Amino acid sequence: MSLSKLSRAFSLIVLALAAHVSFAQDRVITGKVSDASGAPLSGVSVVAKGSTLGTQTDAAGQFRLSVPASVNTLVLSSVGFETREVAIQGNSLTVSLAAASSSMEDVVVVAYGTRRKTDLTGSVVAVGAKDFQKGNINSAEQLLVGKVAGLSVTTGGGSAGGGSRLRIRGGASLNASNDPLLVIDGVPVDGNGISGSANLLNTINPNDIESMTILKDASATALYGSRASNGVIIVTTKKGGKGALRFNFNNVTSVGMIADYVDVLTADEIRGIINRDATATGNNTYKAMLGTANTDWQKEIYQAAIGVDNTISASGSLGNIPFRASVGYLNQNGILKTNNFSRISTAINLSPKLLNDNLAVNISVKASQTQNRFANEGAIGNAVTFDPTQPVLSGNRNWGGYYEWIAGGLPNDLSNRNPVGLLMLRDNRSTVNRMIGNAQFEYTLPFLRDLKLQANLGMDFADGSGNDNTDSVSATAFRDGGRKRYYEQQKINQLADVGLFYSKDIKKIKSKVDVLVAHSYQSFLTKVSNFPALSYRRIYDPANPAKKDTIIGSEPVFKTDRPEYRLESYIGRVNYTLMDKYLITATIRSDASSKLNPDDRIGYFPSVAVAWKAREDFFKNSKSINDFKFRFSWGVTGQQDGIGYYSYLPRYSLSSNTAMQQFGNAFVSYLRPEGYDPSIRWETTTTTNFGLDYGFFNNRISGTVDYYSRETKDLLANVAVASGANFVNEIVTNVGNINSEGVEVVLNLVPIRNKNVTWDLSLNYAYNKATITNLLRNPDPKFKGQEVTGIGGGTGNTIGIHAVGSFPNSFYMLKQIYDGNGNPIEGLFEDTNRDGIINNDDRQISQKPAADVLLGFSTNLTIKKFSVGFTGHGMVGNYLYNNVNSNNAVMRAVKNPVRFIGNATRNFLTTNFVNNWYLSDYYLENA
Repeated sequence: MSLSKLSRAFSLIVLALAAHVSFAQDRVITGKVSDASGAPLSGVSVVAKGSTLGTQTDAAGQFRLSVPASVNTLVLSSVGFETREVAIQGNSLTVSLAAASSSMEDVVVVAYGTRRKTDLTGSVVAVGAKDFQKGNINSAEQLLVGKVAGLSVTTGGGSAGGGSRLRIRGGASLNASNDPLLVIDGVPVDGNGISGSANLLNTINPNDIESMTILKDASATALYGSRASNGVIIVTTKKGGKGALRFNFNNVTSVGMIADYVDVLTADEIRGIINRDATATGNNTYKAMLGTANTDWQKEIYQAAIGVDNTISASGSLGNIPFRASVGYLNQNGILKTNNFSRISTAINLSPKLLNDNLAVNISVKASQTQNRFANEGAIGNAVTFDPTQPVLSGNRNWGGYYEWIAGGLPNDLSNRNPVGLLMLRDNRSTVNRMIGNAQFEYTLPFLRDLKLQANLGMDFADGSGNDNTDSVSATAFRDGGRKRYYEQQKINQLADVGLFYSKDIKKIKSKVDVLVAHSYQSFLTKVSNFPALSYRRIYDPANPAKKDTIIGSEPVFKTDRPEYRLESYIGRVNYTLMDKYLITATIRSDASSKLNPDDRIGYFPSVAVAWKAREDFFKNSKSINDFKFRFSWGVTGQQDGIGYYSYLPRYSLSSNTAMQQFGNAFVSYLRPEGYDPSIRWETTTTTNFGLDYGFFNNRISGTVDYYSRETKDLLANVAVASGANFVNEIVTNVGNINSEGVEVVLNLVPIRNKNVTWDLSLNYAYNKATITNLLRNPDPKFKGQEVTGIGGGTGNTIGIHAVGSFPNSFYMLKQIYDGNGNPIEGLFEDTNRDGIINNDDRQISQKPAADVLLGFSTNLTIKKFSVGFTGHGMVGNYLYNNVNSNNAVMRAVKNPVRFIGNATRNFLTTNFVNNWYLSDYYLENA
């Protein structure tokens, strides 16, 4: 054998031995990975530290990995969990992963991204699922009641599925909308709602919401530009996470009752008043009208409102794709009979990572169908005013069998109506289908990890339709017949955002910078189908009792409309942090809106904010102070909701079917010119905010203090125009300014926090003052202000005013004079201008409907797995006008001049007024 052959043979032997030794040194490690609750986690990455050897856990959370003997540590990681290094001890491991530190206390959803709470420079409040209002929640805004300083949530009407009025820092406008902008999973939605729905947010299942972030100051809201002057509420829905499949079922069964009845006179009291009047006057006309019943009309129309809300959800991983899916069903009766709201909802979220985890995808779809039966709310007023001496049913089939006041054999045109009949003989139902979906993409460049490409494609589709039918046998239909009205509307809101996000830690100078540059395009299309109301008669034949509806006259004209507007924007933001204690945020957004003429349609909305974590300089070594940060921000936002889609263009509208012109035997529609302002533009609001964030004793005591001032210019207002100058009496245009300022204080306490018991307390206080500083383009010493706030009763009565130097919508009343016992003297008012005449010139600005102070309080006590909580809220300094008393606490309400008997509120026994005095400030009450 040659030397070369021996050499080769030796080499092969050595390599074989080396391989054998290496193989002998490998070992197989098995294990199981679970979360903190013990549930198995699938898709967890298990890597031998210092190598590329790795695997993933299966659906049962188990893994098997062969590693060299030199490897002593495994690294386990998964989205949503803290990365953990585990020492290899033996061949079998059991590992538990803790959830990642991404709670609402740490990371906050803001405009176009997220930020650590400690790095916020603006006035931002995040409310997470654990802090939401609990109980019977039908609509998302109810989750926030009493939770946020400066946010008022006022329920409107109390109908099932009905909405609430949201105001952040009181609002910034006069005649335009004061509603905050709503952003749902990155999609700004149209705040005008959809036909057939009383509430924009009731189409979303509250059980699907993970958090709601309220952006208050201009630094936080400026990235939403021309729609953000009244603040922004960002709604983020729940997402899935890696792990085993989990199911959750939630049920809430509720019973609601009317809070209080209007205090009215009883049937016996009405009989006493009428009998005494007949004796005094010798006129028995009204006495003869008295009935023998004792009907409590309010109890006849109200009911116990039973509701059931069920949601089932599933979350976990489909392979390596985190997901969450839910289905919900809500059925809620209203406290007013015949009122009902139901909702079927579903939500799906997928959040996979692709391309070696470089591409993060988040797909979210929320769909719902809501059905409403709207009660005839006219029954509420009529239950207060209808004669309690009369029965509900008349004993015959006329007018549906319900008792009505009759004149000449027909229902009295001017009398009130049987409230039960109003409810039962009108059927108003609607169906709304809605889908909000979006796909978000974030791609991290492999060759430049600091740069990410981002895109958000979204759509909000809503379709509402309904039928509003009044039975032809109803007393309200005796002249024109029954009414059948069908309505339909579609809204399509499409969004396309694309941008670049760059983030870099510059360790040499202890700095961090991130930059966002983006382009946004959004279109809003509305399809309106105007189906005119049809009048019909129901023919009743005793020989053939089947009902037959016959249309009166010819079928009127059907019309459609497709208004649309578009918004194109460019967005820029820079966040800079120095030494993790000095922070600067600068933003700019330009908006181009098709609502405005080409010369004025582009607006620029900048902001700048700075913050200083003073703890690092003054309390660094303190064990009791863990947060002490000063904030300052300034910025400009806009408002365009008060502008019509085509307000700057001359345009014509088709007349309604009740306003047609007759030519011979034919009736034809005509075109009517609309008023317009070619130079209309959006309002602009400039806000300055000073803030302090504090935390003591490991945040056992924490909170915020904010002071803000705000000025709104170019107010959108209804302004009178000279006759013949613009086809109409008034137009919407830009005129006037409002200034406002306020203080907000939040105090959070944790009196008890240990292994078994946690007790949390939260209090918030908000003060706001607004003043109109200008309402005219040209000074006019005779101009007192713009009268607003119409009321029920009388003709053309208004009780409010927008006036320079006053709060918007201040009450504008006559000053009542009282007798020695403190009772109002009928018809006697103060002659404030001393001209000897009591008229409109004597009215004075007196009080306001807006509160000076908003208060919120919440507490929660958790003992192991049992939890109980309480939330309260209140207002101070606001007044209301009691239109119920001004209308009904008078003799003419009982003994009506058009010859029927009504009822009066109990306040009549105090005033003994004969006539109505709608403008008396006696009817202003501390709310």
